[in-house]
Amino acid sequence: MAQPSTANVTPGETAADRYRIDGRSSRFTVRAFAAGMLAAMGHNPTVAIRDLSGELRFNSDKLEAGSLKIAIKSSSLSVQDDISAKDLGGMERLMNQEVLETEKFPEILYEAADISVPKMAYGLYSATLKGNLTLDGISRSQPINVRVAVLGSMLRASGEFSLNQTDYGIKLVSVAGGALKLKDELKFSFELVARRQE
Repeated sequence: MAQPSTANVTPGETAADRYRIDGRSSRFTVRAFAAGMLAAMGHNPTVAIRDLSGELRFNSDKLEAGSLKIAIKSSSLSVQDDISAKDLGGMERLMNQEVLETEKFPEILYEAADISVPKMAYGLYSATLKGNLTLDGISRSQPINVRVAVLGSMLRASGEFSLNQTDYGIKLVSVAGGALKLKDELKFSFELVARRQE
């Protein structure tokens, strides 16, 4: 996947302000929740996002953050639960073909231009992102609260947020005649590692 451009440095910005997300070192998961008559016999699937990239502008001295952009390859999502290979394959086919429609919508994007960063203590920060999430071709406002730690040239950002699938036009998954289905809400958890670009 092409990395976001790092060209066109704005006036007053330094190279130290730019951080590129390290997809290999980052963790991003999605939790779904079972419903229906057989929910007690089912499980709450956990999905890992394996292919993401992005860039953040952040200056810890000035307590200023610029734009954040994260791009996720939608076909890189994979179920993490300990289930049979047959069930795993079926769940991932359903996710790719009916839920995410990965051939039609190959990328999931999150972009935030409005970021506030009040200072905390001991090199820790709390940031509020006011951005837009584009999923299945629909873009909606998605605020996210993030905990940020800067360690030398490395930045770590972690947080959680929730969304409803139907807000993005996603049809709720239902199997066994509706006896087992997934709830509308999804919960996301992430720990992103970004490295300063010299």
